Amino acid sequence: MSPAAGNDAAGTILVTGGAGYIGSHAVLALIDAGRRVAVIDTLATGFRWAVPEGVPFYHGDVADGALIDRIHADQGVGAIMHFAGSLLVPESVAKPLRYYENNVVATRTLIESAVRNGIPRFIFSSTAAVYGTPAVVPVPEDAAKVPINPYGNSKRMTEIMLADVAAAHPLAYGILRYFNVAGADPQARSGQSTKGATHLIHVAAEAARGLRREVMVYGTDYDTPDGTGVRDYIHVSDLAAAHVAALDWLEAHPGESFIANCGYSRGFSVQEVLDAVDRVTNAKLTRTIAPRRPGDPATLVAATDRIRGLLDWTPRYDKLETIVGHALEWERQLDERGLRPA
Repeated sequence: MSPAAGNDAAGTILVTGGAGYIGSHAVLALIDAGRRVAVIDTLATGFRWAVPEGVPFYHGDVADGALIDRIHADQGVGAIMHFAGSLLVPESVAKPLRYYENNVVATRTLIESAVRNGIPRFIFSSTAAVYGTPAVVPVPEDAAKVPINPYGNSKRMTEIMLADVAAAHPLAYGILRYFNVAGADPQARSGQSTKGATHLIHVAAEAARGLRREVMVYGTDYDTPDGTGVRDYIHVSDLAAAHVAALDWLEAHPGESFIANCGYSRGFSVQEVLDAVDRVTNAKLTRTIAPRRPGDPATLVAATDRIRGLLDWTPRYDKLETIVGHALEWERQLDERGLRPA
Protein backbone atom coordinates (compact mmCIF):
# COMPACT_ATOMS: atom_id res chain seq x y z
CA MET A 1 0.00 0.00 0.00
CA SER A 2 1.38 3.40 -0.92
CA PRO A 3 1.71 5.98 1.87
CA ALA A 4 -0.99 8.19 0.36
CA ALA A 5 -3.45 5.31 0.01
CA GLY A 6 -5.47 3.70 2.77
CA ASN A 7 -8.68 4.13 4.72
CA ASP A 8 -10.75 6.34 2.41
CA ALA A 9 -13.92 6.11 4.50
CA ALA A 10 -12.27 7.96 7.37
CA GLY A 11 -10.77 10.61 5.10
CA THR A 12 -7.22 11.88 4.99
CA ILE A 13 -5.47 12.63 8.27
CA LEU A 14 -3.81 16.05 8.10
CA VAL A 15 -0.67 15.98 10.23
CA THR A 16 0.61 19.45 11.10
CA GLY A 17 4.31 19.51 11.89
CA GLY A 18 4.56 16.13 10.20
CA ALA A 19 8.18 16.69 9.16
CA GLY A 20 9.23 17.16 12.78
CA TYR A 21 10.27 14.72 15.46
CA ILE A 22 6.98 13.50 16.92
CA GLY A 23 4.89 14.37 13.87
CA SER A 24 7.04 12.27 11.53
CA HIS A 25 6.62 9.25 13.80
CA ALA A 26 2.86 9.79 13.83
CA VAL A 27 2.92 9.83 10.02
CA LEU A 28 4.77 6.51 10.02
CA ALA A 29 2.31 5.01 12.51
CA LEU A 30 -0.66 6.18 10.44
CA ILE A 31 0.83 4.76 7.25
CA ASP A 32 1.58 1.48 9.01
CA ALA A 33 -2.09 1.42 10.07
CA GLY A 34 -3.22 1.86 6.45
CA ARG A 35 -4.37 5.46 6.81
CA ARG A 36 -4.35 8.22 4.21
CA VAL A 37 -2.03 11.04 5.30
CA ALA A 38 -1.13 14.59 4.25
CA VAL A 39 1.47 16.80 5.93
CA ILE A 40 1.90 20.54 6.43
CA ASP A 41 5.13 21.85 7.89
CA THR A 42 7.13 25.09 7.74
CA LEU A 43 10.39 23.08 7.87
CA ALA A 44 11.64 25.54 10.48
CA THR A 45 12.67 22.59 12.66
CA GLY A 46 11.46 19.69 10.52
CA PHE A 47 12.95 17.99 7.46
CA ARG A 48 11.48 17.27 4.06
CA TRP A 49 13.21 13.89 3.99
CA ALA A 50 11.25 12.87 7.11
CA VAL A 51 8.00 12.80 5.09
CA PRO A 52 7.72 9.46 3.28
CA GLU A 53 7.57 9.40 -0.50
CA GLY A 54 4.00 9.51 -1.76
CA VAL A 55 2.60 11.51 1.16
CA PRO A 56 1.16 14.86 -0.02
CA PHE A 57 3.30 17.62 1.48
CA TYR A 58 2.46 21.30 1.89
CA HIS A 59 5.27 23.69 2.78
CA GLY A 60 3.46 26.28 4.85
CA ASP A 61 2.15 27.48 8.18
CA VAL A 62 -1.02 26.46 10.02
CA ALA A 63 -1.56 30.18 10.58
CA ASP A 64 -2.36 30.44 6.85
CA GLY A 65 -6.10 29.83 6.90
CA ALA A 66 -6.46 29.97 3.12
CA LEU A 67 -3.81 27.26 2.70
CA ILE A 68 -5.48 25.06 5.32
CA ASP A 69 -8.82 25.49 3.54
CA ARG A 70 -7.17 24.42 0.27
CA ILE A 71 -5.65 21.33 1.88
CA HIS A 72 -9.09 20.32 3.20
CA ALA A 73 -10.52 20.70 -0.30
CA ASP A 74 -7.61 18.93 -2.02
CA GLN A 75 -7.28 16.00 0.36
CA GLY A 76 -10.73 15.32 1.79
CA VAL A 77 -9.50 15.69 5.35
CA GLY A 78 -11.40 13.71 7.99
CA ALA A 79 -9.23 14.49 11.00
CA ILE A 80 -6.37 16.73 12.09
CA MET A 81 -3.40 15.71 14.22
CA HIS A 82 -1.80 18.92 15.40
CA PHE A 83 1.91 18.78 16.28
CA ALA A 84 3.11 22.09 14.84
CA GLY A 85 4.34 24.64 17.37
CA SER A 86 7.18 25.70 19.66
CA LEU A 87 8.18 23.45 22.53
CA LEU A 88 11.26 24.53 24.51
CA VAL A 89 10.52 25.56 28.09
CA PRO A 90 13.57 27.82 28.61
CA GLU A 91 12.98 29.53 25.25
CA SER A 92 9.35 30.12 26.18
CA VAL A 93 10.44 31.90 29.36
CA ALA A 94 12.75 34.16 27.32
CA LYS A 95 10.40 34.64 24.35
CA PRO A 96 6.82 34.28 25.59
CA LEU A 97 5.21 36.23 22.76
CA ARG A 98 6.68 33.84 20.19
CA TYR A 99 5.08 30.94 22.04
CA TYR A 100 1.66 32.57 22.27
CA GLU A 101 1.86 33.41 18.56
CA ASN A 102 2.98 29.94 17.42
CA ASN A 103 1.05 27.81 19.89
CA VAL A 104 -2.17 29.75 20.45
CA VAL A 105 -2.82 32.29 17.69
CA ALA A 106 -1.80 29.94 14.87
CA THR A 107 -3.77 27.07 16.39
CA ARG A 108 -6.84 29.26 16.59
CA THR A 109 -6.63 29.73 12.81
CA LEU A 110 -6.25 25.97 12.33
CA ILE A 111 -9.27 25.21 14.52
CA GLU A 112 -11.32 27.91 12.81
CA SER A 113 -10.58 26.29 9.45
CA ALA A 114 -11.55 22.88 10.86
CA VAL A 115 -14.92 24.30 11.94
CA ARG A 116 -15.41 26.11 8.62
CA ASN A 117 -14.75 22.91 6.69
CA GLY A 118 -16.74 20.59 8.92
CA ILE A 119 -13.78 18.51 10.14
CA PRO A 120 -15.20 16.24 12.86
CA ARG A 121 -12.05 15.13 14.72
CA PHE A 122 -9.02 16.98 16.12
CA ILE A 123 -6.13 15.40 18.05
CA PHE A 124 -3.93 17.85 19.93
CA SER A 125 -0.42 17.34 21.24
CA SER A 126 -0.48 18.86 24.69
CA THR A 127 2.00 18.50 27.52
CA ALA A 128 2.56 17.65 31.16
CA ALA A 129 3.67 21.27 31.50
CA VAL A 130 0.00 22.21 31.90
CA TYR A 131 0.19 20.78 35.43
CA GLY A 132 3.04 23.03 36.54
CA THR A 133 4.47 21.68 39.79
CA PRO A 134 1.95 18.96 40.64
CA ALA A 135 0.82 18.33 44.19
CA VAL A 136 0.27 14.63 43.50
CA VAL A 137 2.62 12.24 41.70
CA PRO A 138 1.84 10.30 39.53
CA VAL A 139 -0.20 13.15 38.07
CA PRO A 140 -3.84 12.38 37.16
CA GLU A 141 -5.61 14.20 34.35
CA ASP A 142 -7.91 16.01 36.79
CA ALA A 143 -4.99 17.48 38.75
CA ALA A 144 -4.87 21.27 39.01
CA LYS A 145 -3.66 22.95 35.82
CA VAL A 146 -1.26 25.65 37.04
CA PRO A 147 1.49 26.00 34.40
CA ILE A 148 4.72 27.62 35.56
CA ASN A 149 6.07 28.68 32.16
CA PRO A 150 4.71 30.23 28.95
CA TYR A 151 5.03 26.94 27.07
CA GLY A 152 2.66 25.25 29.50
CA ASN A 153 0.36 28.26 29.49
CA SER A 154 0.18 28.24 25.69
CA LYS A 155 -0.78 24.57 25.60
CA ARG A 156 -3.37 25.01 28.34
CA MET A 157 -4.92 27.91 26.45
CA THR A 158 -5.36 25.68 23.42
CA GLU A 159 -6.93 22.94 25.53
CA ILE A 160 -9.49 25.45 26.80
CA MET A 161 -10.08 26.77 23.29
CA LEU A 162 -10.75 23.25 21.97
CA ALA A 163 -13.23 22.52 24.76
CA ASP A 164 -15.09 25.77 24.08
CA VAL A 165 -15.19 25.17 20.32
CA ALA A 166 -16.37 21.57 20.78
CA ALA A 167 -19.23 22.84 22.95
CA ALA A 168 -20.36 25.18 20.16
CA HIS A 169 -19.59 23.15 17.01
CA PRO A 170 -19.55 19.49 15.88
CA LEU A 171 -15.82 19.07 16.50
CA ALA A 172 -14.68 16.29 18.82
CA TYR A 173 -11.16 16.26 20.20
CA GLY A 174 -8.57 14.05 21.79
CA ILE A 175 -6.00 15.88 23.92
CA LEU A 176 -2.86 13.88 24.66
CA ARG A 177 -0.64 15.31 27.38
CA TYR A 178 2.91 14.18 26.71
CA PHE A 179 5.44 13.65 29.39
CA ASN A 180 9.08 13.35 28.18
CA VAL A 181 9.33 11.98 24.65
CA ALA A 182 12.51 10.19 23.60
CA GLY A 183 13.94 7.49 21.37
CA ALA A 184 13.54 6.91 17.64
CA ASP A 185 11.71 4.68 15.20
CA PRO A 186 12.86 1.05 15.79
CA GLN A 187 13.28 0.65 12.02
CA ALA A 188 15.42 3.82 11.94
CA ARG A 189 13.05 5.61 9.58
CA SER A 190 13.00 8.78 11.69
CA GLY A 191 14.28 10.23 14.93
CA GLN A 192 15.17 13.44 16.73
CA SER A 193 17.18 15.39 14.17
CA THR A 194 16.70 19.07 14.96
CA LYS A 195 19.92 20.94 15.60
CA GLY A 196 20.05 22.27 19.14
CA ALA A 197 17.28 20.00 20.48
CA THR A 198 17.46 19.93 24.27
CA HIS A 199 15.78 16.63 25.22
CA LEU A 200 18.04 14.87 27.72
CA ILE A 201 18.31 11.49 25.98
CA HIS A 202 18.99 13.17 22.63
CA VAL A 203 21.67 15.37 24.20
CA ALA A 204 23.24 12.35 25.91
CA ALA A 205 23.19 10.38 22.66
CA GLU A 206 24.97 13.25 20.87
CA ALA A 207 27.57 13.31 23.63
CA ALA A 208 28.04 9.57 23.31
CA ARG A 209 28.73 10.11 19.59
CA GLY A 210 31.38 12.72 20.45
CA LEU A 211 29.28 15.66 19.22
CA ARG A 212 29.22 17.27 22.66
CA ARG A 213 31.99 17.43 25.23
CA GLU A 214 29.64 17.13 28.18
CA VAL A 215 26.08 16.76 29.35
CA MET A 216 24.77 19.52 31.56
CA VAL A 217 22.88 18.46 34.68
CA TYR A 218 20.63 21.35 35.63
CA GLY A 219 20.10 21.23 39.38
CA THR A 220 21.15 18.63 41.92
CA ASP A 221 19.18 20.03 44.87
CA TYR A 222 15.65 18.95 43.96
CA ASP A 223 13.57 16.97 46.43
CA THR A 224 14.23 13.70 44.60
CA PRO A 225 16.23 10.59 45.57
CA ASP A 226 19.48 11.81 43.97
CA GLY A 227 18.68 15.53 43.79
CA THR A 228 18.21 15.65 40.01
CA GLY A 229 14.93 16.10 38.17
CA VAL A 230 12.73 13.04 37.64
CA ARG A 231 10.76 12.57 34.44
CA ASP A 232 8.51 9.98 32.83
CA TYR A 233 10.15 9.10 29.49
CA ILE A 234 7.90 7.71 26.75
CA HIS A 235 9.23 6.19 23.53
CA VAL A 236 8.24 8.30 20.54
CA SER A 237 6.90 5.27 18.66
CA ASP A 238 4.67 4.31 21.58
CA LEU A 239 3.44 7.91 21.61
CA ALA A 240 2.74 7.77 17.87
CA ALA A 241 0.79 4.55 18.38
CA ALA A 242 -1.27 6.33 21.04
CA HIS A 243 -2.29 8.91 18.43
CA VAL A 244 -3.54 6.22 16.08
CA ALA A 245 -5.45 4.63 18.98
CA ALA A 246 -6.89 8.05 19.82
CA LEU A 247 -8.10 8.45 16.24
CA ASP A 248 -9.69 5.00 16.35
CA TRP A 249 -11.48 5.94 19.57
CA LEU A 250 -12.82 9.23 18.20
CA GLU A 251 -14.14 7.45 15.12
CA ALA A 252 -15.83 4.82 17.28
CA HIS A 253 -17.40 7.45 19.58
CA PRO A 254 -18.79 10.21 17.31
CA GLY A 255 -19.18 13.54 19.06
CA GLU A 256 -17.29 12.46 22.19
CA SER A 257 -13.98 13.94 23.35
CA PHE A 258 -11.30 12.92 25.85
CA ILE A 259 -8.07 13.99 27.55
CA ALA A 260 -5.35 11.52 28.51
CA ASN A 261 -1.79 11.53 29.78
CA CYS A 262 0.90 9.83 27.70
CA GLY A 263 3.64 8.25 29.75
CA TYR A 264 4.53 5.03 31.54
CA SER A 265 3.77 5.94 35.19
CA ARG A 266 7.45 5.50 35.98
CA GLY A 267 10.08 8.17 36.50
CA PHE A 268 13.84 8.27 36.03
CA SER A 269 16.17 10.96 37.31
CA VAL A 270 18.65 12.78 35.10
CA GLN A 271 21.49 10.80 36.66
CA GLU A 272 19.65 7.49 36.13
CA VAL A 273 19.17 8.31 32.44
CA LEU A 274 22.84 9.16 32.02
CA ASP A 275 23.77 5.95 33.83
CA ALA A 276 21.63 4.03 31.31
CA VAL A 277 23.48 5.67 28.41
CA ASP A 278 26.78 4.69 30.03
CA ARG A 279 25.58 1.08 30.31
CA VAL A 280 24.37 0.87 26.71
CA THR A 281 27.57 2.40 25.29
CA ASN A 282 29.96 0.85 27.82
CA ALA A 283 31.52 4.29 28.21
CA LYS A 284 31.27 7.22 30.62
CA LEU A 285 29.65 10.53 29.78
CA THR A 286 31.16 13.72 31.16
CA ARG A 287 28.58 15.36 33.41
CA THR A 288 28.73 19.03 34.37
CA ILE A 289 26.58 20.36 37.19
CA ALA A 290 24.75 23.64 36.54
CA PRO A 291 22.07 25.64 38.37
CA ARG A 292 18.40 24.81 37.96
CA ARG A 293 16.66 26.14 34.87
CA PRO A 294 13.64 28.42 35.29
CA GLY A 295 10.32 26.65 34.92
CA ASP A 296 11.52 23.10 35.67
CA PRO A 297 9.54 21.16 38.32
CA ALA A 298 11.30 18.52 40.40
CA THR A 299 9.20 15.53 39.36
CA LEU A 300 6.78 14.84 36.52
CA VAL A 301 5.37 11.32 36.27
CA ALA A 302 2.10 10.44 34.55
CA ALA A 303 -0.87 8.60 35.94
CA THR A 304 -1.81 6.46 32.93
CA ASP A 305 -4.88 4.51 34.06
CA ARG A 306 -7.08 6.55 31.72
CA ILE A 307 -5.17 6.01 28.49
CA ARG A 308 -4.67 2.32 29.20
CA GLY A 309 -8.35 1.86 30.02
CA LEU A 310 -9.82 4.09 27.32
CA LEU A 311 -7.70 3.39 24.25
CA ASP A 312 -6.56 0.20 22.59
CA TRP A 313 -2.95 1.00 23.46
CA THR A 314 -0.18 -1.02 25.08
CA PRO A 315 3.41 0.27 25.17
CA ARG A 316 5.94 -1.81 23.26
CA TYR A 317 9.21 0.03 23.95
CA ASP A 318 8.96 1.03 27.61
CA LYS A 319 12.38 -0.10 28.86
CA LEU A 320 14.80 2.79 29.42
CA GLU A 321 17.68 0.93 27.76
CA THR A 322 15.48 0.33 24.68
CA ILE A 323 14.65 4.04 24.41
CA VAL A 324 18.33 4.93 24.81
CA GLY A 325 19.44 2.26 22.33
CA HIS A 326 17.06 3.49 19.62
CA ALA A 327 18.17 7.09 20.20
CA LEU A 328 21.82 6.08 19.88
CA GLU A 329 21.16 4.11 16.69
CA TRP A 330 19.40 7.12 15.16
CA GLU A 331 22.40 9.31 15.93
CA ARG A 332 24.54 6.80 14.04
CA GLN A 333 22.08 6.82 11.13
CA LEU A 334 22.20 10.62 10.91
CA ASP A 335 25.92 10.41 10.29
CA GLU A 336 25.85 7.39 7.98
CA ARG A 337 23.11 8.87 5.77
CA GLY A 338 24.52 12.38 5.83
CA LEU A 339 21.30 13.75 7.35
CA ARG A 340 22.74 15.60 10.34
CA PRO A 341 22.03 19.37 10.09
CA ALA A 342 25.11 21.51 9.58
